[in-house]
Amino acid sequence: MSDSGQRVVRAFDAARIHQGNFALDIDHERVASETDALLTRMSPAQKRHEIRGRQPESIESLYHAGGDESLGIAPWKMVDGPRGARAGFATAFPVAIARGASFDVELERRIGLAIGLEVAARGGNVLLAPTINLLRHPGWGRAQETYSEDPHHMGAMAVAFVSGAQNHVLTSPKHFALNNLENKRFELSAEVDERTLHELYLPHFKRCVVEARAASVMSAYNKLNGTYCGEHPELLTRILRDDWGFAGFVESDWFLGTRSTAEALRAGLDIEMPAGFRFADDAIAAAIESGELQEDDIHRGARRSIYQKVAWQLTPDGVAGKSRPDESVVESEEHVALAREAAEKSIVLLKNEGGVLPLADREGLRIAVVGDLGDAVNLGDRGSSMVASSEVTTPLRGIEAAARSASVEFFGSRADLSELREFDVAIVVAGLTYVDEGEFIPVAQQESEGTDMARGGDRAGLTLPDDQRELVVRAAAHAAHTVVVLQAGSAVVVRDWVDRVEGLMMAWYGGREGGHALARVLFGAVSPSGRLPVSVPRDMDQLMPWNVESLRVEHDLLHGYRWLEHHGRTPEFPFGFGLGYTAFELSSLRLERCEEGFCCRVDVRNAGDRQGAAVVQLYVSQQDSQVFRVPAELKGFGRVELDAGATATVEIDVADSELRYYDSSTAGWQLEACRYRFRVGQSSVDLPLESEWSFEAGGWRRV
Repeated sequence: MSDSGQRVVRAFDAARIHQGNFALDIDHERVASETDALLTRMSPAQKRHEIRGRQPESIESLYHAGGDESLGIAPWKMVDGPRGARAGFATAFPVAIARGASFDVELERRIGLAIGLEVAARGGNVLLAPTINLLRHPGWGRAQETYSEDPHHMGAMAVAFVSGAQNHVLTSPKHFALNNLENKRFELSAEVDERTLHELYLPHFKRCVVEARAASVMSAYNKLNGTYCGEHPELLTRILRDDWGFAGFVESDWFLGTRSTAEALRAGLDIEMPAGFRFADDAIAAAIESGELQEDDIHRGARRSIYQKVAWQLTPDGVAGKSRPDESVVESEEHVALAREAAEKSIVLLKNEGGVLPLADREGLRIAVVGDLGDAVNLGDRGSSMVASSEVTTPLRGIEAAARSASVEFFGSRADLSELREFDVAIVVAGLTYVDEGEFIPVAQQESEGTDMARGGDRAGLTLPDDQRELVVRAAAHAAHTVVVLQAGSAVVVRDWVDRVEGLMMAWYGGREGGHALARVLFGAVSPSGRLPVSVPRDMDQLMPWNVESLRVEHDLLHGYRWLEHHGRTPEFPFGFGLGYTAFELSSLRLERCEEGFCCRVDVRNAGDRQGAAVVQLYVSQQDSQVFRVPAELKGFGRVELDAGATATVEIDVADSELRYYDSSTAGWQLEACRYRFRVGQSSVDLPLESEWSFEAGGWRRV
C-alpha cells in the first residue's frame, strides 16, 4: 500500500519472479573444484562422449546426451518445448506469442513452473525453451513460438519463464541468434552491425543468462554475418561467456546445427545434438591429426557439460536433489486451470462496434458458430514445439458448454450461410493452421508420411487464405451481427473485410483450454485483457521488404512499431493495443530518481462498471541525440487487475543502463548527454502522460 492507503502494484517484482530458481543458489567455487576432480578421472573417450547426443531418435520422447555409469555421471535428457512438454500427453498451453499478449510476467513464471514440472515428471532434465528470437517481421513462420517484436517485453517474459522452469529442470533459451526467417534458415545469413546486434537482438538473451542464469543455450541454424552461429566465436565465446559470464553449456540445434568439427568446438559449441556426426570419433580424430583441433578443445566442451551436471546435482531421476515427480502432475487440475487462465488473458479484443460483446446469455438468444475451425483442434504448428493433450476444447464446444439459456448452432465452412439472418450473432472462427505457418522441416512435409510433423514455413503475405476471407465475407453478408475470432500465430491483415464486421478478436492458438477461455470472454465472465505483442499493419507495404526465399537479410534498428513510427505509418492496430469491457484512466505520472535509475509511478482507475485489467506501458525517446535513435522504445510495463471504480498505483523501474546506446567505436555502452522523454499510456500510440529529464555532465535534472 502507498502512504495514502492505495494499492501499489510493482511491474516486475524480481524477488518473486526468480524465487526457487536453482541456478541462482549454486556454489560455483565448490562446483569448479568437484568438476575438475571428476575430469581427472576421465579418459579422452569418456570426455568425447560428453560432447554429443547418443542417438538420432528419441527414447520415450527424450534425447539423451553424455552420461557414464562407471563414473556416476547421469545423461542429459532433453525435450522441447515452448508450449508444453513434448513427451506423451502433456498440458498444451497457449503458444508463446499468445502468452506474450497477456503482458503478465507472473503468469509466465507460473507457466514455466508447470512446464518444468511436467518435463521432470516425464523424466527430462533439460527443457529446450523458451524460444526468444525477436519477431522482426510478422510473416516469420515460427512467430507463434516467441513472445514479441520488442526486446524489453521479450526479456521480461523470458526471464520469468526461465526462472519458473528452473525450479525443476535446466532451460535452454534458443536460437542464439537472429533466427527469424524459417524457409531458408539452414543457409540464410543474417547481416547485422554491432550496434543493432547488441541493442536489439541480444538484450533478451542477455537477461536470461545474466539475470535468470539460464543453464544452457541452443545455437541457431543460420549464419550471422556469413558465419554459422554454431561455429561463431564472437557469439559463443566473447559475448556469451567473456562478456555475460555464462557458466552453462551450448548445444546445437538438431542435425544441421553443427556444420564443422574443429571450428565449432573451438568457437564454443559444447554438445552436438541429437547424435555425433561432426563430433563423432572419426571426425574428431581427423581434426586432431590435421592439427585443427586439440584435446584441450574437447576437454573444454566436456567440462562445461560436466560442470552443469555437478552444479545441478544431476541424477538419473532428477536434479537438485529432487526425485522424479509423480506423473499425476501432468495435466493436473491445477495445470489445466492455468492453461485456461493463460488463454483467457491472451485474447485481444480488437474491435467491438456497438457493444456487440459481451453476449447476453438470455433465453431466446441464437448464436451461430461458423467455420470449420470452430470445431477443429488447432493448437499451432506441428514442429518441435508441438504438444499433445488428452483433451482439447474447440471454440464450438466451449461456447456450447458456457451457454446456459442461449441456443448454439454450427455451420461448416461450406454450409449455406443464408440462414444466418435468423440468428442474433454469428461467431466466425477463421485463421491459419499448421499448414500455413510454423517450423519448416523439409524431411517431414507430407501428412501421408504418417507423422505429426509440420508443413509450416514462413508466410509470404499476411492476409487470410482465400477460403477463410471468403467465409468471413459470406457470413457478414447474411448475419445480423458478426464477430470474427482469429486463430493465428502472428499478425493478420484484416483491412479488406474488417469494416464489414462488428467484432474482432485475436485468439491465437489457445491451447487445450482455448475453447473454454474464448467462451468465457464472449459471454463476459472474463473481460478481455490481452494486448498486441506485434503490430498489425494495414497492408504489407507498411513494413520493411519481406522475401521468404532470401539467403541474405539486412538487420537494423527499425522494425515493428519502431519502423512504423519512424516512417510515419499508422497501423491497423498498434503494438500494445487491446480493448476490454471496461475503461481505464491513467493519471498523476510521478517520475523520480531512485538508485541508478528512475522509478515511475502512475495511478490507474477502472472507470467502467465491471472488473478488468489494464496494461500500463512506458516508452522512452531521446529528443536531441547526436546519434540515430529510434522514435520510442518500450522500457517497462505493468499489468493491474481492478474492480469497477477501483484505483491502484503501478510502479515501473527503469535503470540508467536501459537508456544507453551501444557505441561500436568503443565496443561499449554510453549514456548520452541529451533530453529523455518518458511517456506512459496503454499502447505504443496512446501515450498521454509524459515527463522529460536531461542528462548532462553534472547528472540528471528534470526539464
